[in-house]
Amino acid sequence: MATKRLPPSLVPTSGVGVSHWGHTLFIAPFVLVYLALLVVPLVRGMYLSFFEVDALSGDSTFVGFDNFVQLAGDAVFRGAVFNTFAFVLMTTPAFVAIGLALALALKQAGLLRAGLRAIFFGASVLSVTIVTLVWRLVFMTDRGLLANLMRALGLDPVNPLVDPHLALPAVALVTVWWIIGLPMMLFLAALQQIPQDVYEAAALDNASRWRTFRSITLPAIRRTLALVAIIEVIAQFQLFGQVQLMTLGGPDNSTRPIVQFIFESGFNQWAIGYAAAAAQVLFGVMLIAVVVQVRVASRKDAA
Repeated sequence: MATKRLPPSLVPTSGVGVSHWGHTLFIAPFVLVYLALLVVPLVRGMYLSFFEVDALSGDSTFVGFDNFVQLAGDAVFRGAVFNTFAFVLMTTPAFVAIGLALALALKQAGLLRAGLRAIFFGASVLSVTIVTLVWRLVFMTDRGLLANLMRALGLDPVNPLVDPHLALPAVALVTVWWIIGLPMMLFLAALQQIPQDVYEAAALDNASRWRTFRSITLPAIRRTLALVAIIEVIAQFQLFGQVQLMTLGGPDNSTRPIVQFIFESGFNQWAIGYAAAAAQVLFGVMLIAVVVQVRVASRKDAA
């Protein structure tokens, strides 16, 4: 029996070349924007960090590593580095622990689940200006909510934003309140992917809640734990808006982060090369922190 031949136009082809160019054109806009807004400024910043730049005339003088040496001896910059690390250590564990706790609670919330999700996630959509304005009113010494609560407890009102020992923890508190909705939703999505029959089997074996959480829940969401930690480390190293609007780096430089130091050096003092060098230090610190997080997470997965 003779077989029919399809017309050449209908003969299927591998389409490798067409598919290749189609994929390239599809990702080309993102690649171009990524190069223009991230890669090129990063390379340009590395280049400027080795120069002393006159922002007004555009003249530049090669100084090598002098900017980095000057940063090492700058007490204000060292304080900014300390403040940034302290802030990251205050906030990142809180985002992981509180976000997971809220997700576990909302998973069992029943009819109130949707409303509680909206309440906890609602603050995340607010701008930093609104958030800091609300909390500055809360921290007001005379009529703020915190002052009224302290008076009700028989204590003298204290504004933490003017206390060098309390200002940075207060900014950390505001940041956790503001952004906790995103980690919560990530954890909630991960928890909903765990098969329910696994928990039913654990219940039949009379496993306690802690044993179930430790042996089933945590291993199932370990990748989400690593993701949340990495996201928050990167985000919190870039602390700027909350401090700029609440404390301006004070009191006594106790809340000044690296990004604010870069901003003031570049736009207030017009020390472009010096600011670029500080930015490279921040980039290196963030890169090291992320690499450590990824290595620790990959070792846990291997184990």
